[in-house]
Amino acid sequence: MKIYVDADACPVKDEIYKVAARYAIPVVVVANSTMRVPDDPLVEMIVRTGFGAADDCIAELIGPRDIAITADIPLAARCLSSGGRVIDPRGRIITENEIGHLLGMRDLMDNLRQSGEVTGGPPPMAAKDRSRFLSKLDELINAALRSE
Repeated sequence: MKIYVDADACPVKDEIYKVAARYAIPVVVVANSTMRVPDDPLVEMIVRTGFGAADDCIAELIGPRDIAITADIPLAARCLSSGGRVIDPRGRIITENEIGHLLGMRDLMDNLRQSGEVTGGPPPMAAKDRSRFLSKLDELINAALRSE
């Protein structure tokens, strides 16, 4: 089992490192540019430049029992189709049952933003979001471990 982090805009990297260390699970941090990661043999940094290159890397590497942490819905769909598990930085576990709905909502919101009817993005991360993320990541890891 590995944890793949779509790291460019991930606000919970420190939380991921702590949970992964507790379970001794390797973490693969994938980004478009180099960033600081813990000096730990369980943490690997992969840099892929170019549009969608980091997403492509995660989608190619993830397998059954692996976990992807991303807010990118199309990447989540690709990870799920490879048998991976997905959680977003706010602690929402994304499953095969809801990915179609989420892709549709993403497209709708994208169209509304392009037409100027909707502006802005998600609210800033709050302490309760981080707490929910930690709880749900722990839940997802335990579910993956039970599936061995």
